[in-house]
Amino acid sequence: MSVQLLDKTRKINKLLHNNNSSKVVFNDICEVLSEILESNVLVISKKGKVLGISITPNVEEIKELIDDEVGGHIDELLNERFLGVLSTKENVNLQTLGFDTEDIRKYRALVTPIDIAGERLGTLFVYRENDPYDIDDIILSEYGTTVVGLEMMRSVNEETAEESRKKKIVRSAIDTPVSYTHLR
Repeated sequence: MSVQLLDKTRKINKLLHNNNSSKVVFNDICEVLSEILESNVLVISKKGKVLGISITPNVEEIKELIDDEVGGHIDELLNERFLGVLSTKENVNLQTLGFDTEDIRKYRALVTPIDIAGERLGTLFVYRENDPYDIDDIILSEYGTTVVGLEMMRSVNEETAEESRKKKIVRSAIDTPVSYTHLR
């Protein structure tokens, strides 16, 4: 294993240790991955919603089929194609995903499914111009995808815990006996 790969892996690992806020910020994860992979990076939910994005100055942004801001959505058919990818695909020909602009051939992409505990949570879409992805890039994208998946699961668990807490408060209020003696 190269020292460079180890250093890049440690940068991703810091995301797990430095997250003091309870709010998941997928843009932070995208920024780290964008820096170490020298690529544009998008985290996309299984419903096609853009959860995080980072655009590197060295790579021209693909605007076709992608609403490139957090909360935006990608094209429905593109999302279906992403969800059809069951294991990491490197150096993907973007025309096979439905991109059709003239200069689309200059891009190389990694499409990595975000799966945790057998559940598909979304897709990590990483792309850059001309330079193909190698085995180190694939390792880093898969490790980054694991971090993204863990953060997605944490977010879902926090939402579930909040809903449960609210239901308990309502149940408690309903079950509390009310004394009407003070109203007379």
